[in-house]
Amino acid sequence: MNFNNMRISAKLISAFALILGVFTLSAVMVFLSLNTIDSAADQNSNSNLNIQDVTAVLAHSVEQQNGARGFAATQNDDFLKTYADDGAAADKTLEAFSGRTTRPEQRERAARLKAALIEWRAKNEQIIALARDPATLEQARAMIDDVRLSDVRSVQGEILTAQQALVAQRSAGQQKAIGEAKLTLIIGSLIAVVAAAAMAWILSKAIAAPVGAMSRVMGRLASGDNTVNVPAIGRKDEIGEMAQAVLAFKDAAIEKLRLEAEAAEHRAAVEAERQVREQEKARDAEQDAIAIGSLAEGLGKLARGDLTYRITAAFAPKAEQLKTDFNAAVSTLQSTMSVITGNTTNMRSGAGEISQAADDLSRRTEQQAASLEETAAALDQITATVRKTAEGANHARTVVETARSDAEQSAVIVSRATAAMGEIEGSSKQIGQIIGVIDEIAFQTNLLALNAGVEAARAGEAGRGFAVVASEVRALAQRSAEAAKEIKSLITASSAQVGQGVDLVAQTGKALQRIATQVAEINGAVSEIAASAQEQAVGLHQVNTAVNQMDQVTQQNAAMVEESTAASHALASEAVELARLMGQFTIGQDNDRSTVRKTAAPPRAPRPSPTRGYSSGAATAAKYEPVGETDSWEEF
Repeated sequence: MNFNNMRISAKLISAFALILGVFTLSAVMVFLSLNTIDSAADQNSNSNLNIQDVTAVLAHSVEQQNGARGFAATQNDDFLKTYADDGAAADKTLEAFSGRTTRPEQRERAARLKAALIEWRAKNEQIIALARDPATLEQARAMIDDVRLSDVRSVQGEILTAQQALVAQRSAGQQKAIGEAKLTLIIGSLIAVVAAAAMAWILSKAIAAPVGAMSRVMGRLASGDNTVNVPAIGRKDEIGEMAQAVLAFKDAAIEKLRLEAEAAEHRAAVEAERQVREQEKARDAEQDAIAIGSLAEGLGKLARGDLTYRITAAFAPKAEQLKTDFNAAVSTLQSTMSVITGNTTNMRSGAGEISQAADDLSRRTEQQAASLEETAAALDQITATVRKTAEGANHARTVVETARSDAEQSAVIVSRATAAMGEIEGSSKQIGQIIGVIDEIAFQTNLLALNAGVEAARAGEAGRGFAVVASEVRALAQRSAEAAKEIKSLITASSAQVGQGVDLVAQTGKALQRIATQVAEINGAVSEIAASAQEQAVGLHQVNTAVNQMDQVTQQNAAMVEESTAASHALASEAVELARLMGQFTIGQDNDRSTVRKTAAPPRAPRPSPTRGYSSGAATAAKYEPVGETDSWEEF
């Protein structure tokens, strides 16, 4: 598995597991070495006690021999008391040695030594018994030179040689364990320091650097810079999820800008078309007002019977025909109905044009309604996108909160690791105290060996062997003291290195706390982005509501335009019917009636016209006939 794709918690746990594993392995190795050293020290202590006991057995035996010889020489009972006391002390010491030693060969030698002592004491008992009788005193004195401790010394020498060999072997093992402990501490400390530095560097590159880069990218996105490149795309950890969320923010922002631009262009086009229409309507309304005013005045004159009135006001080009038609109608009304029939035909044509214009207006209104509907749908999509963006921001905030919680848990693990280091340091101090006790024991052993040497010097020739043994014991005690000092210095160095490890772990914990602080800052930034996205969603919802209202109004306008179209079509049908009815009139002379019948042709179909014009006065009158709902037309 790629380290960058691991979860942040897994990365932190792996790093601290590696560091703790190295420290634990080093501690176990040092502990095993110290156990070996402690075991060797205990065994050497027992060996030294065994050497002292065996040496004391020989010393008590020598004192027994001196007591037997003194009694044979002086017949003083004090020598017998010394003989008995030293014998009991030698037996007790030999018994202690036999109970303490664990080696079968030493126990066998102890049994041999006891047998040699029994045999030697039997000869001394014989000398003492002969010395009690004056008659055999000389015989006892003669036996003194024959009774010697050669066998006892031989067996005692074997025991001492074996014990010294064991002490030397254990000392060598102890030195080897000390060397291994030193090497383990040095290698373990180096590995731990290298591992801690490597994991700190790896975690910095895998977590801190991407988080910092992501924070800078999100800041630029929040400031409106959508050209920024989102890092860490393709990673499978929390940073990769954050990168995907930030990329979604970026895409959503770009899409929002595009849709806003399209909506603005569409609104601008609709507004321009509306302004053109309003200008045309205003111009038409002004021209129509002039035409209507003049026509109303003329119709008023006509209604009152004044056929001499003529329209003299200037009309618009499209209404100029209305003026001409009205004047011509008034001038020819008296003479012929064919002109009226022609005017009726013109009125039907005008009604067709009005119907065509109404159809065009209905079609454009429907197109506008469809455009508004598409705009509303686009705004719905934008609203959904922004809502999804807000949800993504909330999810990103949840992910960042999880990352911050994992960082805090990692800090707790570092605290526990620091406590474990402290316990290891405490154990090292206790081991140092134990080594101090061993040093004191070696010092006491040295003093005992020195005292034994002094006593051996007092004994003269008989204590020479004992002096050699005391010298060896003193040398062993000195070596034990030196080894204890070396172990103590080693433990001191180990405690210092463990303290360095505690400092490194504490620094790692501070780094994790800084990471948790940065993650909290990112969480705040993501929360601000989520709030902004939510505000955008609310604003777009309001815009969407307004567009929907415009859509409804446009639909209502379309419905009213369709009503107007139906009314214009009905007006065209009525014009056709009026022409048919006018064709039934018989006016004046026959040529006039024939003219009426020829003029009353079928009505023309409405033809498309890009502009609305008036070809007759009847068409103008139909154009401005009320249709009922004036308020609705004004709203449109």
